[in-house]
Amino acid sequence: MRYSVCACYYCLLGLGVCAVIEFSHVSFAYAANPGQQSLCDVSLTVHDGECVLLTGSSGCGKSTFLRLLNGLIPEFYPGERTGTVTIDNTLLTSASVYEMVGKIGTVFQNPRSQFFTVDTTSELAFGCENLALPEKEILNRIHSTVQRFDIEYLVDRDIFKLSGGEKQKIACASVDVLQPGIILLDEPSANLDYKAADDLRKLIQAWKSAGKTILIAEHRINYVWDLCDRVVILQDGAVAEDLNAQQKEALTNRQLNEWHLRSRARVSPQELVAVRLTDLRENSETESIELRGFSYQYTKDRKLFALDDMHIQTNAVTALVGNNGAGKTTFLECLCGIRKCPGILRYKDKEYRAKERRGLVFMVMQDPNHQLFTESVLDEVLISQPEQDKEAARGILEKLDLLPFAERHPMSLSGGQKQRVAIACAVASECPILLFDEPTSGLDYDSMRKVSAIMKQLKDTGHTIITVTHDTEFIETCCDYALSFGGPAYDR
Repeated sequence: MRYSVCACYYCLLGLGVCAVIEFSHVSFAYAANPGQQSLCDVSLTVHDGECVLLTGSSGCGKSTFLRLLNGLIPEFYPGERTGTVTIDNTLLTSASVYEMVGKIGTVFQNPRSQFFTVDTTSELAFGCENLALPEKEILNRIHSTVQRFDIEYLVDRDIFKLSGGEKQKIACASVDVLQPGIILLDEPSANLDYKAADDLRKLIQAWKSAGKTILIAEHRINYVWDLCDRVVILQDGAVAEDLNAQQKEALTNRQLNEWHLRSRARVSPQELVAVRLTDLRENSETESIELRGFSYQYTKDRKLFALDDMHIQTNAVTALVGNNGAGKTTFLECLCGIRKCPGILRYKDKEYRAKERRGLVFMVMQDPNHQLFTESVLDEVLISQPEQDKEAARGILEKLDLLPFAERHPMSLSGGQKQRVAIACAVASECPILLFDEPTSGLDYDSMRKVSAIMKQLKDTGHTIITVTHDTEFIETCCDYALSFGGPAYDR
């Protein structure tokens, strides 16, 4: 059983096999929501060696499209489907595991969903071992991938101690080791910093040069825009536009925004630090949160960060930017008391240690699945309120375009929709200090603007917001300050 899941649905490894992908009048509705079609009469052909960008607003059907190819539908996501999906004229519904092995590899938005082991080297070897490849061949493949990915520092590491971006690099590498002919990427850059996204771009370029057929479902389009031969825009489950290279290059940012798409401009978050950074300690009239003595280390020899004295302005939105693995997420977890670490937070002339900060600080995690517990979206918001108020909860959902999903199970939503549910819970908590770890990860342009508007409203009502982000559009839209978080020491 373990073999078939890995080979057929997550890795579907291969030896560089080229294929023609054909969707013919495909419609699909999930069993969890039978009244709504996630794909509606989609007909699309992807040719050998093409790199195709699938994009559109959150919930438009991008992930569903990929799931129909990699076998997650119907094996893990049952529902009703009409139409046909073929690869090299082979119907996927009639293809055996043996016939499909060697064609498709998938990298998911949440890399945890495709890990089978607890250390990185074993993860890289796992798929090859399931194929019973010779040990020498496995080691050679791992060595080649590690060198091309420049991830020597991730070898022999505990997967659970990696940052979100580092986990995504291992997920990409584990697929590359298996040498598939078709590569599917579902929001692969969602948790990557600017440099890591550039590294992913280089990998996609290498895959493209090797003649791989690549389908990328993305909201963050700027790092792959010029690599793609075509851009397919989905809207309400249907193909709204199928643009060739010349047509896509003619699109302006304004036209992209009208399609609910992000900007194609590449701007590093670090470039905004110099513009927005301020030393609050020099302004005695500015009320700020003071953080003293915060530090964290995984081992005696590896200190992740040490902040002797850090000030963050109250009633403002402050972005923390920095490379993957610098400790930004860990810092937020220390700040809200999830992790034990020394440090005192001083807010409104009162000092708070870790346990005392519960009720003062609310954190929205990078992976919203970790904090969704109830049977409906509305219930998630209600349990986050100090005193349950259904009318107020529905009002919060309406502001985030979630009211139509109020009675839906949170786990039946798309990744971007789950993210907005977690943000709705933060708003409902009424905590004065709100922490957000990549709040716009997986969000389209409109949703990012709505989250930005919520941030501004929270600021105007007296909240202090600290957000870890790699999203320059988000920083430019709503953040008052951008601070560089640089690893072992805090870089101002």
